[in-house]
Amino acid sequence: MATPGYRIGLVGATGQVGKAFLKILEEGPREDLPIAELRLFASERSAGTMMTVLGEAHLVHLAAPDPHVFEGLDLVLTAIGDDLARAFGPAIAQSGAVNVDKSNAWRMDPDVPLVVPEVNPQAAASHHGIIAGPNCSTTQMVVALWPLHQVNPIRRVIVDTYQAVSGTGWRAVDELRSQNTAIAVGSTPEVEVYPHRIAENVIAEIGGLRDGGAYSEELKMIDETRKIMGEPALAIQATCVRVPVMVGHSEAIHVEFAHEMAPDEARAILSTAPGVVVIDDPRAHDYPTPLQAAGRDPVYVGRIRRDASHPRGLSMWVVADNVRKGAALNAIQVFELVARNGWFRGNRDARAPFGNRVAVSAR
Repeated sequence: MATPGYRIGLVGATGQVGKAFLKILEEGPREDLPIAELRLFASERSAGTMMTVLGEAHLVHLAAPDPHVFEGLDLVLTAIGDDLARAFGPAIAQSGAVNVDKSNAWRMDPDVPLVVPEVNPQAAASHHGIIAGPNCSTTQMVVALWPLHQVNPIRRVIVDTYQAVSGTGWRAVDELRSQNTAIAVGSTPEVEVYPHRIAENVIAEIGGLRDGGAYSEELKMIDETRKIMGEPALAIQATCVRVPVMVGHSEAIHVEFAHEMAPDEARAILSTAPGVVVIDDPRAHDYPTPLQAAGRDPVYVGRIRRDASHPRGLSMWVVADNVRKGAALNAIQVFELVARNGWFRGNRDARAPFGNRVAVSAR
């Protein structure tokens, strides 16, 4: 008799997001996602190695954008680069599995839903085999904004981010550690990952520079937020900054509403919102920090206060673990959403959108 549950694949199993995904699974069974089979994939560098997950040894298979490789699987997470994701997504969809992709490859494709389960779960129902997950900085922002938007429509958002080096990958984490060590012993830190030294510094540059002076990370936050919230004309401005923190993105968000909203009302709304924890007692120095958020699931919100520059404005401070909540957990939540609702039929009935083209890249 077959083991009940879902057959899950993970492409990029030995990478940063892949390991975070497996760590969440290791923490205990998830009621909406019983696992019958776990199949791990990686590049040639890691293929053939063994990984222990849930007490069982798993061979890491060589990943290839071939539908036959994924036959028999129900759900596949791809935590790989954009170019690879453009090849793997259609192959996974053609195999009959549902691909949840964490890259930038499919986010702005009109045929691909961009899903944060706390915000737009219904969008996942319209998939054709691929569901995109947003940028980690976008994820935590929309989780905090959506409950307020439901009560009092948001007209404008200005966000300044303070993003951890893990958002770049483990090479950046290692470089920050090595730079801190070099400074401590009086040596000259080596600079490779970023254009400037990140230790004891902040870098107002994330992604590639685009026309108009914005960087790609800032444009992602604008475009993805509009798509997820279903507000294509929402006014948003973002400034994204890299800071010398290992894990945990922080955001200063300034929101203009359609109507005046008191800080206490916003706290009450967010206190009952899914995926949100309010920590807001500045007199006791109690507000979210990235150290507090690291390794935890929620999006933390604090310092909710009136915006002195606008009568209908509020300002807030939003923090989350960018690797866990911003990527791995969001993917698991999408898996659970699809499984709970039985939204598997789209990938088998409508393969055409991915047959003859590549993904639409974001700005």
